[in-house]
Amino acid sequence: MAEMRPVDIAAASPASQTAEEAVSLPPEQPSTPPREWIRQNLFSTPFNSALTVVFGLLVLLTARGLLNFTFSEEREWDAVRTNLRLLFTHAYPEEQYVRIWVCVGTIAVLAGLSVGLAATTARGVSVKRLSSGLMALGAVVALGVVLREPSALSNADGSVRRNDSGVIRESFAEAMVDRWGWWLAAALLATAGAALWFRFGDERRRSTFVPSVELFMGVTAIVVLSAWVYPWGHYAFTDGEFIAEPGRTVAMSTKLPWTVMWLLLAVALAAGRRLRQAGAGSNFTLALNLCWLACPFVLYWVVLRDPDLDWDRVLSVDIPLGVLFAAGGAAVLWLLTDQRIGELGRIIAALLLGLAAFNWVAAFWGWYPMLQKVRLSFLLVALAALLAHNFAGDRSKRLRLLTVWAVVMAVFHYMATLMNSPSSVETPTEAFVGGFGVTLVVAAFTLLLSFPLGVMLALARTSKLPIFRVMSTSFIEVIRGVPLITVLIFFTIILNLFLPDGMEISVLASAVLGYTLFSAAYLAENVRGGLQSIRRGQFEASDAVGLTALQRTIFIVLPQSLRVSIPPLVGQAIATFKETSLLAVIGLFDVLRMANNVIPAQTEFLGVKREGLLFVCGVYWIFAYSMSKRSQRLEKQLGVGER
Repeated sequence: MAEMRPVDIAAASPASQTAEEAVSLPPEQPSTPPREWIRQNLFSTPFNSALTVVFGLLVLLTARGLLNFTFSEEREWDAVRTNLRLLFTHAYPEEQYVRIWVCVGTIAVLAGLSVGLAATTARGVSVKRLSSGLMALGAVVALGVVLREPSALSNADGSVRRNDSGVIRESFAEAMVDRWGWWLAAALLATAGAALWFRFGDERRRSTFVPSVELFMGVTAIVVLSAWVYPWGHYAFTDGEFIAEPGRTVAMSTKLPWTVMWLLLAVALAAGRRLRQAGAGSNFTLALNLCWLACPFVLYWVVLRDPDLDWDRVLSVDIPLGVLFAAGGAAVLWLLTDQRIGELGRIIAALLLGLAAFNWVAAFWGWYPMLQKVRLSFLLVALAALLAHNFAGDRSKRLRLLTVWAVVMAVFHYMATLMNSPSSVETPTEAFVGGFGVTLVVAAFTLLLSFPLGVMLALARTSKLPIFRVMSTSFIEVIRGVPLITVLIFFTIILNLFLPDGMEISVLASAVLGYTLFSAAYLAENVRGGLQSIRRGQFEASDAVGLTALQRTIFIVLPQSLRVSIPPLVGQAIATFKETSLLAVIGLFDVLRMANNVIPAQTEFLGVKREGLLFVCGVYWIFAYSMSKRSQRLEKQLGVGER
C-alpha cells in the first residue's frame, strides 16, 4: 500500500502544478575561468596534454581542408545561388508562387502566436554567455581566415582566369578584398562581444538575461535588412536565360516577401503576448493546437494543390454523403451512449466493425463498386461505435459527442473531396511540389501520422489481450527487420499491383505510407520503454479513485511515459527527417535529387555537384540541430532525468 501515496497521482496530474513550477529551471552553475577550465579539462595530466595537442592538430587540419574546399575559387556557388528556387520548390509555377508565400506566412503566424501564448519562465541567454559567444565566434572567423589558403587560381598581376566552362574567376584583388572582409567581420564580432562584456562591468550585471525570442527576432531582422542594403547579388534563370548580377541587392521578388514574413511573425508574436497578458491565452490554446494539426493538410491539399472542384458532383454527391454519414453516425452514437443499452451496444459496434472489414475485403477482390470515401466513412462510424461506451453519460455529454462527430465528418468529407479533385497547378512532373518542399511535406505527414500509430502499437504490445499483443509485436518486428529502402520500393512499385482495378496510389502518397509505417514501428518501441517505466502503484492508485482504463491511459500513463520518452522520440524524429533523402531513390524530385542530378545537367553548370550537395548537407544539419536543441530545452523544462 506504500505505493498508493497521493503524491503519485499529483505528480502525474499537470493540474496539481502551477505553470511556473512546471517550467522552472535549476539555477545557473558558477562558471570556471577560461584558464582554469583549460587546465582542468585539457592539460590536467601529461597524457591528456598529448591527446589535446594531437587531436587539436587533427581538428585544425580538418577545418583547413573544409575551409579550402568551401571557399576555394574552384567552387561554383553560382549554381546554388541561381537555383535556390529550384532547390526548395522545384518547378512550382512562378505565376502561382504567391501560394508558397501564403504557406510560409501561415506557419509564421502560427509560430508567433504559439510563442506569444506560451507561458514560460525560461531565462534566455545571459549577457556573459552572449558576449563570450560573440568573441569566440570572431576568433573562429579569424582563425578560419588564417587557416584558409590564398587563392591559387588568380594571377598575381590582377588578371582573371577561367575554368573549363569559361566562367570568370575572381581576381587577386577581389580575393584580397574578400579576405579583408572576413577580417572585418571577425573584428566586428569580437568588438561587439567585448563591448557587451565591458558595458556590463561586474559579474552581477553580466548575469542579466536577454530573452531568446527577442534575440532571435533581432538576428532575423538583421538578416532580412541585409537583403535590402547588402549587395548579395542577383542570380536567376529568366525565360531560360542565365542572369548573374553580383554587384546589386537581391531581387524584389525575394526580399519583399521575406520582409512581409518577418513582419507577420512579429505581429503574431505581439498579438500572442497581448492575449496572454489579457488572460485569454487558455481560450486560444486548444484552437491553436488544432490549427497546427490541420496546417499540413490544408496548406498542401488546399493552398499548394489548388484543386479544381466539379461543383455539380460536389452538390449532388459529396455534400449529401457527408450529411448522410453525419446524421447516421450521430444516430448510432446516440443509441450506443445510452447507459441502459449495456452489452448490446458492444455487440452492435462489433457488427459494424465486421461490416466495415467486409467492405474492404470486397473492395480488394472487386465484388461490388463503392466509393472509397464511403468505405472510409463507414469504417470511422464503426471505430466511433467501439469507443462510444466510454462517453456514456447525461444528455449534455452525449450532445457534445455528437457535435464533435458532425465536425469530424464535415472535415473528413471536405478533405476527401479536395483530394479526389484534380490539381489546377501544372508542373513538368506528377508531384506539383518538389525540392526541399517535398522533403518537408513527407517529413510533416510522416511524423503527424506515425506518432499516434506508434503510441497505439506500444499500448497494444503492452496489452493483456493476446490478439493485440501478438499482432502489434509481429508488425513491429517485421518492419524493424526490413530496410527502409525495401519498404519504400514495395509501397511505390509493388503495392499498386495488389490494388483492385481503377484504384492507384500516387508515388508521394506511397512514400508517406511507407515512411509512416516504418517510423511507427520504431516510435512504438520508444514509447513502450516509457510505458514500462510507470510504477505499478500508479495503476493501483488510478483504480482506487475510480478511473476507467481509457482515462487512466490518457491522464496518468501516457503523460508520464511520453515525458520519459522525449530523448528517443526526438532522436527518431530527426532520423525520419534525414531519411527523407531516400526520396530521390524512388523517383521524387527532392532537394537531394535537385543537387545531384538536375543542377549538374544544366548547360551553365555542367557537372557541378559538390556545391549543391554541400548546401544540402548544411540545410539538413540546420533542421536536425534545431530539433535537437529544442528537445534539450524541453527536457530541462520538464526535468527529464532529474525527478
